[in-house]
Amino acid sequence: MYRALIIDDEEPLREAIRILGDWKGLGIGEIYEAENGKSGLDLLKQHDIDLVMVDMKMPGLNGVDLLQIIEKDYPELLTIVISGYNDFEFTRQAIRSKVIDYLLKPVNRTDLNQALRKAIDVLDAKRKSESDIITQNITLNMSLPKLKEKMYLSILDRSFRRQANEAFLPLIGADYPGNRFLLSVLRMMNMDEVRRARFGGDPELLDFAVTNVLAESGDGRLQCFSFVNPRREREVIAVFTLTDGRAEDLAFQAGHIIRKAASSLHQLFGLKTAAGIGGPQQEVTALASSYASVKAWFASLDVLKLKDEPFTQTVDQAAAADTYPVTGQLTMIQKAFETGGLTHAKNLLRDFMNTIRARETFSLGDADRTLQEFDIILREACARKGMNAGAAAMPEEARRSAAGIISMDFASFEQFVQVMHRMLEFYSRLAEEEGASGRPFDIAEIKTYIDRHYFEDIKISMFTEKYFLSREYLMKLFKQQFGHGIHEYVQKVRMNKAKELLNDSGLKIQEISDMLGYKDKNYFSKAFRNYYQLSPSEYRASTQTN
Repeated sequence: MYRALIIDDEEPLREAIRILGDWKGLGIGEIYEAENGKSGLDLLKQHDIDLVMVDMKMPGLNGVDLLQIIEKDYPELLTIVISGYNDFEFTRQAIRSKVIDYLLKPVNRTDLNQALRKAIDVLDAKRKSESDIITQNITLNMSLPKLKEKMYLSILDRSFRRQANEAFLPLIGADYPGNRFLLSVLRMMNMDEVRRARFGGDPELLDFAVTNVLAESGDGRLQCFSFVNPRREREVIAVFTLTDGRAEDLAFQAGHIIRKAASSLHQLFGLKTAAGIGGPQQEVTALASSYASVKAWFASLDVLKLKDEPFTQTVDQAAAADTYPVTGQLTMIQKAFETGGLTHAKNLLRDFMNTIRARETFSLGDADRTLQEFDIILREACARKGMNAGAAAMPEEARRSAAGIISMDFASFEQFVQVMHRMLEFYSRLAEEEGASGRPFDIAEIKTYIDRHYFEDIKISMFTEKYFLSREYLMKLFKQQFGHGIHEYVQKVRMNKAKELLNDSGLKIQEISDMLGYKDKNYFSKAFRNYYQLSPSEYRASTQTN
């Protein structure tokens, strides 16, 4: 049995790790806890610890300093970093210290147990062999999934800078000129259906299943790293890296793996996917061009010809598809819906769908945009009809739907038509129920909430989900009424309150920072200076001299 140590100054996180970890299944028999780096070092001296989990930002001895001490005094100790801070110094020290994994808060069960499994695999290997070479190779082969994902995302959005990321290049094979790279994108066509039917509605379980199938579909001759794109729903990105191989070999092998994975996902879970495969690249940053081409190919797919089954295609360079104007037709449906003419709205929607069906082509990009716009205008129409009360009593699935997360599953044009009609019917029922008992929406409710809860972490998504309004529409209404954006108003209230609190000489600046909802005194001081052109201390001094 192994021993583990959790070092974190937040008791709730330590408790969450205890609950989420599969300790018994991993063979970890004893778990120790420390609330700071100093007490963590004391426990390391008292007990024979095999694995330590370290928070990077703690009072006193922080994670960076602690890792340096561990690296020097406990070179065989395995470490997992847990942090809510995406700071370069933290990640650089994590790599230098050869940590097993780097997990971002909030920690979820899947990522935590994957990281723990990696550590146990290393510990098991060490017990089987005393060879330093074997131990070193196992450790160096451990990846930092979240960091790799961030690097690839920065490459795809063209914000990656090689010089600034020099220390991280080995993680993605970008340090070796003989490597070749290839990118593929999978779209999950019936994601919501499979998530509910096979994974209890848990998106993380489905994401793990998809990336795991991709990893297991490889043949050992090239590396595959895949992740669910956090910026685009339904999208899975797979990056293939081949060392000292021909571009033709990379294209053939990656294509084989993608087709095999798509087939496995369909057989195992009933998941239908469409996959675009980019061309081989000599430079890792060229994956951005591949991604743009694959995205354009997806957007140009003809929904009228989509078949309800998995398919893949190699994409060299996709031309942009013509955009089909839909706003006019959707606005007509919205007006009929608002005036209570549901039957008329349904007839208009049916005619609209028949018009599209009669076209030669209707692109996937246009279909996605149509669904998104239809969702927005129906929610806004509901708000104008008086819908906003009773959300707390709605079932979770209904609240998610009302917030714009109605299932967008469609793998054929007929399924697309069904989604459009279900959306109209859903909002019609919701407007009727809410209109009967609810009161008209008043933008002043948001102002009142901010005035009372300015010290909390206020996000606009809180209001979009509560009032069924789009972010853009809500922000526009607020600014028209009060002359400030929502974020600007939160800042204004906090800064006015800061002045009031600073007039009380008995309060320390750290206490005022906490009372205003700032977790970092330095951040509060910077925000205050940006707002008033002087620091909190300078303001306090000026009031005392007057």
